[in-house]
Formats: sequence, C-alpha cells, structure tokens
Amino acid sequence: MPIINRLLKLRRHLAEKEIDAILISQPENRRYLSGFDGSAGFLLITGNKAVLATDFRYIEQGKAQAPDYEIFQVTGGFEKWFLGLINGLGITRLGFEGEHTTFVTYRQLKEMLEKLEPKPKEVAVVGLVESLRAVKETEEIELIRRAAALGDGAVEHIEDIIHPGMTELEIAWEIEKFMREKGSQPIPFEVIVASGPNGALPHHKPSSRPVQCGEPIVLDLGAKIDGYASDLTRTIHIGRPDATFKKVYRTVLDAQLAAMAIISEGINGGDVDKAARSHIEKAGYGEAFGHGLGHGVGLATHEAPRLGPGSTDKLVSNMVFTIEPGIYLPGWGGGRIEDLAVLIDGKLEIISKAGKR
Repeated sequence: MPIINRLLKLRRHLAEKEIDAILISQPENRRYLSGFDGSAGFLLITGNKAVLATDFRYIEQGKAQAPDYEIFQVTGGFEKWFLGLINGLGITRLGFEGEHTTFVTYRQLKEMLEKLEPKPKEVAVVGLVESLRAVKETEEIELIRRAAALGDGAVEHIEDIIHPGMTELEIAWEIEKFMREKGSQPIPFEVIVASGPNGALPHHKPSSRPVQCGEPIVLDLGAKIDGYASDLTRTIHIGRPDATFKKVYRTVLDAQLAAMAIISEGINGGDVDKAARSHIEKAGYGEAFGHGLGHGVGLATHEAPRLGPGSTDKLVSNMVFTIEPGIYLPGWGGGRIEDLAVLIDGKLEIISKAGKR
C-alpha cells in the first residue's frame, strides 16, 4: 500500500507539471517509488503504468520487491532498449531526473526521442521525488528510530572501552563492529573518529593516531535498518578536558539548544541555522563554524530538508533531520554535537538518546 500511495502523490505532481511520464534512475528514488533495491535499473512511471526496466541479474529480485510494477528486461546499452520501453505510450512530455542524469545518458535519451514521430519533449525535473521523500511515513520513522538506537548503543559501547593509546582506526572498527553485530546493514558512511588536532577536519578519515587524555575526540557514525540510515555525532574526551574543550563544548551545546528551541511547524531551515550560528558568533567562533546546521536523513544520509544559511526549506511534521553545530580550531581540534530529530504533530522530538556531557 505505501508504494501505491507514493505513486499517487508523484502522479499528481506530474499532472500539475503536464508531464506524461518520468524516467527514474537515482537509486534511493528508485527504491522509494518501487521497493526495488538492486544496483541497476530504471523506472518508467506514467499516469497508468509503472514499469521497472532492469537486466537479467535482477529480474527475479524485481518481481519480488516491486510487485506493483511490470518488469521489462533490458539487454545491452540504453540505446538498444529504450525505444521499446516507451514506444506506443503516447508520451508527449517525458520527465527525467535533472540532478542525477549523466550527460552521456541525456545525450542518448535525446537521440532516442529524435527517432519518434511526433518527438516527445524531454523535461528536466529537479527535486520532485526528493520532496516526497522528505516527509516520512510512520513506518519510515520507525526504521530510522531503530537505526538511531544502534548508533546510541555504539557510543555507549565505545565510551566503556576507549583508553589512551587506542588508535582512531581501532575505535572506528569497534564502533562499526558493534553496529553490525547488533543488526545494522552495511553502514551508510565511514565512521569518523577525529582525535586532537584531527578534530578540526569535519570529515576526517580515521588514522593510526593514538588518542590521548584531555583532548577532544569527535565521533560521527550511523547505522542502517532496511535501507534507512541514522546519523549521530558526539564529542568526548578521556580524563580531564582542557579549558578550551569546556568552552567549545558548552558553546556548541548551547547553540544546538537555541536551534531546537525555535523549531516548529513551518519554520524554514535558514532561520533555524541562524539561531545556532548567531550563538556561536557571539562566543567568538563564527568563522570556525563553516558548514550548515543540518540535513534530512532517510534512505540517504543527506537529503531534504536542508538546514543551512539561506535555506528556504520549510520544516513540516514527519520530517526527520539532524541538528549539528560545530566549532573547528586548526591545531587544537573540534567539537560537534549532532542529534537526529523529527517533527511529530508540529512538535520537535529528539530521536538520539546517547548522553551528552
């Protein structure tokens, strides 16, 4: 039933844009609209047809995962089968994913359409399926909660065993191993463990550097349940932290709380970002917070809505997103606190449960 409802929503949007059909290839969009999670294939969706075009490797998988779709087996390159897929459907305006279609595929698409009479017009569609994905169904939120619980457990686990001399790589593996053993699918992104000065790099890759007492250690991790991801960051330390750690951590936490305090139905992502950013700027760290405050999480780790400078994305009920202010000081390190949140009936609920210091 969820797939049928998603198709109905998509078809309403297509009708509003006077688009007869749309070609979907972006993996998360393809899965969202069909249930099919194979690594190759296209969806063709019209007002009354839904077709999954894929090759021999995925035919049986497609039948099982996408029962609402006709299966169209492809052989060879795009140019060998595409006309057979759309011929006779009376398509005059064909949508394609403007943000995800490669130039090569677009050129092939255009060449194929030139062979039809009358020639359908190709229409680049941007952010349409992504806007549907941004508002989660109850079942999707539950999967994200389960993934978040694994992340919470991983942080608690690593805090119990971390000690001076462990390397960033060892810590990252302990975190990943915990989540996989507790039921996570392959994790949605590489675990970040950034100790000491490495913490000044927001997306630092774990290294052989051993962690030391008193320094900041940034942990950024996520699990995945049935395709749905979580995202969590905590900044911890071993032993007694220095004065800079205390100031940075308190500033980041207060900035996060300031953002959380103003979130309600209809507020836009730019205003939420501004609430946190203003607090960090007043503390003298404005130039040290160089990324946006947050992003949506679901089938992808980064999706709509965007919480960042100038964002006009409106937050509405059933959206799931991160709130993650950070401060990064070259030569010393960094501090970031990231929680997953969801709007339920217009009220903010924090999904992450791992304790903050």
